[in-house]
This record gives sequence, C-alpha cells and structure tokens, in this order.
Amino acid sequence: MNIFSIFWGTITLIGALGLFLFGMKLMSEALQKVAGSKMRHILGALTNNRFKGVFTGMLVTTTIQSSSATTVMVVSFVNAGLLSLTGAVAVIMGANIGTTVTAWIISLLGFKISLSFLSLPLIGLSFPLLFSNSGVKKSWGEFIIGFAILFIGLQFLKESVPDIKANPEALQFLKAYTNMGFLSVLLFVLIGTIFTIIIQSSSATMALTLVLTYNGLLPFELAAAMVLGENIGTTITANLAALIANTSAKRAAFAHFLFNFFGVIWVLIVFYPFLRAVDHFVSLDNGTSLLARNITDAEFENVKNIYPIGLSLFHTAFNIINTLLLIGFVNTIAKIVTYIIKQKEEDEEEFRLKFINTGILSTSELSTILAQKEIANFGKRVEKMFGFIEELMNEPKPKKYSKLLERIKKYEQITDNMEDEIAAYLSKMLEGEMSSDSSKKIMGMLTIIDNLESNADVIYQISRVIDQNHQRSILIPEEQKKLLKDLWKLIHQSFEEMNKNLTLSMWTVDSRLAHDLEEQINTKRNELRLKHFEDLKAKKYKHKVGVFYTDMFSLSEKIGDYVINVTEAIDESKQYK
Repeated sequence: MNIFSIFWGTITLIGALGLFLFGMKLMSEALQKVAGSKMRHILGALTNNRFKGVFTGMLVTTTIQSSSATTVMVVSFVNAGLLSLTGAVAVIMGANIGTTVTAWIISLLGFKISLSFLSLPLIGLSFPLLFSNSGVKKSWGEFIIGFAILFIGLQFLKESVPDIKANPEALQFLKAYTNMGFLSVLLFVLIGTIFTIIIQSSSATMALTLVLTYNGLLPFELAAAMVLGENIGTTITANLAALIANTSAKRAAFAHFLFNFFGVIWVLIVFYPFLRAVDHFVSLDNGTSLLARNITDAEFENVKNIYPIGLSLFHTAFNIINTLLLIGFVNTIAKIVTYIIKQKEEDEEEFRLKFINTGILSTSELSTILAQKEIANFGKRVEKMFGFIEELMNEPKPKKYSKLLERIKKYEQITDNMEDEIAAYLSKMLEGEMSSDSSKKIMGMLTIIDNLESNADVIYQISRVIDQNHQRSILIPEEQKKLLKDLWKLIHQSFEEMNKNLTLSMWTVDSRLAHDLEEQINTKRNELRLKHFEDLKAKKYKHKVGVFYTDMFSLSEKIGDYVINVTEAIDESKQYK
C-alpha cells in the first residue's frame, strides 16, 4: 500500500464520517424544530423527583436523537435558572440512556437491514416538503433527508474501512496496539475519548466503532473500550458550553463528566466479567464468542452482523446500570460539584451576561426565554445603577465618593456591552426561521434594550454633572436636595414597575400604573421647574447652583421617559404570543 493509497483512503473515510455526521445533525436539528415547542413544557414540568428527571432526559434525547443537544440545553436551563442542579443531574442520567437508541438504530437498520438503497427514494419523496410554507412540514422533510443521508454516510463508512483480506497489513499494524492486554483497553478508552472530543458527536464515533468491529479491524473488547471513552468525550460538549456560563451551569456540566467518568471507572474494574455477561446474553447460534479472536474468515462472515448488536447492548447496559447505581446519589453528586466548583465572588459575577452566553439554541422559543431573562436582568442592573446617584450626591468621604463615581462609569460600559451582546443574539435569532409574531416580539426586545442602554447613558451623564459641581465645590441647598429626592422616589417606583413587568410576565402586562407614574414624574418636574424660576427671582441661590439644579431635574425626567418607553414596548408586543 503506497502513500497515495493511504492518503486517499484516509480522506475518503473522513468524508464518509462527515456525511454521516451531517445526516445526524440535519435529522437531530429537524426533530428539535418539530419538538421544540414542547421541550420547554416537558423540562418546565420537572420537579426534584429524580426518577421523573431521568425519564424526561431519556425521552427528550430519544426524541431529538442528540445527547449533546440535551445536555447543552440542560446547561442553558440551569444557567437561566429554569432547572435546579439536582434536576439537571437526573436529566443528564436519562440523556445517557436515551443516546443509546442511536446505536440500536444503526445496528439494526444499518448492518442487519441496509437502508442505503432506500435513501435516494426517501430524499426524492421528502424533497418537495422543503418548499412547504408550513414550518412543521419543512422540518419533517429535513428530518427524512437527514435520516437518508445518515445511512448513505454509513454505507460509505462501511466501504471506506480497509478490507482486511485485501489489506492484511492493516491488521498487522493494529496488532501492535491490540495485543497489550489491559493496557490496550486503557489505550482505546483514550482513543474513544479523543475521537469524540474532535468530532463533537458520540453518535458519529459510535458509528465508526461499529463499522471497525463489523469489518473485523477491531476486536470486540477494544471496541467496547472505545465506547467507554466516547461516554467521557461526549461530556466535553456540555463543559465547553458552560465555560462562559454561570457557576450553576458549570456545576451541571461537571456533574455530567463526573457521572460518566465514575461509570467508566467501575466498568473497567469489572471489564472482562461485564463483557462475558454481554457475550452470554447475545449467545451466538454457532457457539462462536464475541470475544474470540482466532476464528476463520468463514465463521466471521457468518456472525459479523452480531458484533454491532453486542456493542449496542454493552452501551445500553452500561448506561442503565450506571444510572441505577447513582440515581440514589443525585444530591451527593450535586454537593460534590458544588464543593469543587466554588461560587464566584459577587462582584466577579456582577459584570457579565447571565443567561445567553451558551449560544443560540435550536428552537426559537427556548432562545427567546433566555433573551427575556437576560433583558429582565439588564433592567435590574440599570435600576441598581440609578441607585448609586443618590449615594453619590450625599457621599461626604472622598474615597467612597471616588469609588462610587468609578462604579457608575463601569456600569455604563457594561450596559453598552450588554446592549451589543443581547442585540447580536436577537439579530442572530432573526436570521433563523420563525413566525411573523416571533419576529415582531424580537423587534420589541430590541426596542427595550435600546431604551435601557439610553437610560444608563443618562444616569452616567447625571453622575458627571454631580462630579463637575463637586469639583467646583458648589454647595446645593438642602431644600433643592429634598425636592430632587422626591422626584427620584417616583423614578425608583417607575423602575420597580418596569422590572416587575420585565420579570414576572413579560408579554402580558398592565401598563396603567407605569403610565400613571410617568405622569407624576412629568408633573413633579414641572413643579420643580416653576419653583426654580421663582427661587431665582428671589435670589435664594446663585446662577451656578441654578444651572446644576436645572440639569439634574431635566435629566432625571428623561430617565422616566426611557422607562415608560420600555413598558410601552412590552405593552405593544403582548399581542405576539
């Protein structure tokens, strides 16, 4: 075998694997679109009942055919506060069981019954659905095409793996690594882990493992070792998603790794007895063992279809037994990951997005939930920023005053970044497929974040006015401070009402109180302006004080305008459910 043949065979194998992976991705994402509107309700109905959580994880993963999608979604939900850590651990356990269904589909339909000859007719029949105006029909068309491409990829994968009869040197090459006893087992656990991390799909790595065993290139026990490695590698996806998420999400992702890693450890301890149990259960008719190495070519041809079945059984048995062993320790796992991954300092977590750092989810409804929660968090941050203004106005100590001034400036920079990041997230959602009502809802969200950021700009501007006055050592009469305090009290109430609407019921709000507060703010501003002119005539304070005072109540009233704009945007969007 020359270098060119090796190179050509390698890229052909990678291409076949890529085609399989593309089919799996297309099928999984189409199923997520079809089932997406129900997934939130399924996960939302979870309680701390661990058995219900396991069943839910298994059901969702079996439905969408992707444990990675389920675990990333779980991390997102924990990040958003929609799922507790203990609930997440239970769902992840179920997801591990659900993902074994993929191996059974491949084993039963890809080896025992080859569906590749039906793939092109399936694509031909489902292709017209891609042009349907119905999103559901279009998604079903994508699912069928993805299903067909998956089995075309599997057929190419089977054909791309070297034939050991035509290329006996391939088997000789592998023997150097497969005849080291238990050290070979550990090596192939590592190989399975690395392959899954690189490919980012345990299903694709599982398919490759099944094909290698089916073609006789990989002994059954080492293929089983690769399957164990794939169970570790698949946890990397969720941990990558959690890198920029909050502490709770990091804990959920690490719990997934801990659960799978513990499972691999105990199976390795009882590895050979476990394999013999699987071998006994499959019980080949001609008496040939799955673990037998020295069998004739004729014997292998008669039984090679059983090897994928044996591996699928091993995969399922491992995950079910691991779940049964650990389901009673869900709270313990949660405590362990909580102990290992410490809560960050409050200030460290203060200045960051909390909910949408994990990326766009495959369904617009789930992504919209995260965006709504992030916008509600944005509103609370702006309200907190406004609270610093009164502290700044009355702070006599230079050190604390400087710290407050710097903090307001930092908040203004953060709100700029928040607006940019949330807007980018919402814009990316608009690029996807969604209904007209959903698009209008997102446009309403963009209006809201624009007004929230404008409010932060005004608050920062007020802090600069206060500081300029402070630098000039101009004293403000107590009466004017009290009048400003009365105005700010109304603005605080307006912020509270705005954030209540953002947090509790974002698109079903009663805006009457918000409008009433806006009228009170305008009335109070008019009263202050009229009194200011009277006080200037009476020469109660100097012109410099008057300029500062005018700026303060004018800018403060502008805050009220932006606050009511947020409520009006919510009110306008509530018809788009």
